[in-house]
Amino acid sequence: MEHFINAKEDMVTQAIDGTIAAAGGKLTRLDGYPHIRVVVRSDWDKSKVALVSGGGSGHEPAHAGFVGEGMLTAAVCGDVFASPSVDAVLAGILAVTGPAGCLLIVKNYTGDRLNFGLAAERARAFGHKVSMVIVDDDVALPELPQARGVAGTLFVHKIAGAMAENGANLEACTLAAERVIKATRSIGMSLDTCTVPGSLKEDRIPHGMAELGLGIHGEAGVEQVASSGAKDAIALMSEKLAAGMPKTPHVALVNNLGGASFLEMSILTETLLASDLGGQIRHVIGPDAMMTALDMHGFSISLMELSNGDEDLLAQPVGAPAWPGCNRVQIPDVLPLPDGLSPIRAPASAHEPTKAFLTACCNVLIASEADLNLLDAKSGDGDTGSTLATAARALIDAMDTLPLADHTQLYRAIGLELSQTMGGSSGVLLAIFFAAAGDASSSGLPMKDALQTGLARMRQIGGANPGDRTMVDALLPALEELGTGVAAAAAAARKGANYTATLTSAKAGRASYINAEQLDGHIDPGAEAVARLFEHLAS
Repeated sequence: MEHFINAKEDMVTQAIDGTIAAAGGKLTRLDGYPHIRVVVRSDWDKSKVALVSGGGSGHEPAHAGFVGEGMLTAAVCGDVFASPSVDAVLAGILAVTGPAGCLLIVKNYTGDRLNFGLAAERARAFGHKVSMVIVDDDVALPELPQARGVAGTLFVHKIAGAMAENGANLEACTLAAERVIKATRSIGMSLDTCTVPGSLKEDRIPHGMAELGLGIHGEAGVEQVASSGAKDAIALMSEKLAAGMPKTPHVALVNNLGGASFLEMSILTETLLASDLGGQIRHVIGPDAMMTALDMHGFSISLMELSNGDEDLLAQPVGAPAWPGCNRVQIPDVLPLPDGLSPIRAPASAHEPTKAFLTACCNVLIASEADLNLLDAKSGDGDTGSTLATAARALIDAMDTLPLADHTQLYRAIGLELSQTMGGSSGVLLAIFFAAAGDASSSGLPMKDALQTGLARMRQIGGANPGDRTMVDALLPALEELGTGVAAAAAAARKGANYTATLTSAKAGRASYINAEQLDGHIDPGAEAVARLFEHLAS
């Protein structure tokens, strides 16, 4: 089974029950499973305008996650990517509508329009005041006579919901919803399609490509474009969003379509705010998963032009469990480092041979990034190459600030640089290595002995010994042979690195958590990096 579900036919009802159970008593539901799946506010007394929305499931936390004080009164849930029935919508309307009336917020899909529309007619026949708005915020296909309704729908939930909570009448809530719809623009992009439980996945997006303007049900987008990172993605989407967009302050909703990591979403948010479009964004909602497309590895951006009073309505607290809040965009004050963390550095001094030597060593590590990451993926978390390459690039950038003509101070300076720029335990260990080597060199020890002293200190603090499947297995024999010559040291480093491939048990580092089958035949990436450095020196 490719999904953590129990049975396909029960997944929507179980998801609803899970949402209700985790809501702390704020949510309940109507009877009528499995055909009628309506989530409602537990505290609702029908004294104000009710807001009802919904549609197909698979967009969680929409729509049930936005039921609560200040947003939706009820959410009507259909099957995955399928509109709820007329009876289900009618049940929702009748359950929450009082004398103040009900506003239906419907995304512009044929099934939703028909089922919600007919339910509204039947509710009116019962004597209820019901109005309906259609959200059509997707700008991916500007020539389309009826644009799709996507994540911008949440602006309508929030603005109209806050007005209803404040006591506005049905006409005012409806007019506000229509205004928000006209002021909202959305577009999405994804690196992959979604997987509907029980159905075959449509693999239409090739590796290295992204799809621009696809829908929240996995519908094909406007075009497939080369996937060139966050900045390029934001630029392509901004171009579509900016067409005809007024140069006025906006609020942005940054929505995870389900499969993007939080890291990616944070990067995309930073990139959006740093873009040309970012100058018009005054508030941000997210980044968060709000209206998803199951597990789609993508995101969407929705922009709404701000009118008078919108900022207060967006900031008004809500009782909906999934609402992430709306925050004003501000440039933070960057605090200085505490005393003691701004290191005292030795004065820079030039020495071209040393600069060339260090630069060449750094380039070896940078060139090995992908290979070392691949090795580390077999025995760790797949980032050894990137960690070393990042440190190497930082060292190259700092080269002209180093005391290149004073090797004793240079060891220490390299240690300081690595402690600040190299992540993980390897950065700390190498910083200890170079700091201890600098101390030994200052006491008069020659280079070989100074480096061996640094290694001894690194082993003492880090706890790694020969045979533990770490960089020590290559570095220790290399330094022992260094007095014989660089070629002998390189051969010893290579022998030590290859030896790690025969070790099926690691006693240090992340590889210590890996089973023997995964380790067998794979060289430790740290040892491989040491071997490559010495082989470069020997050449």
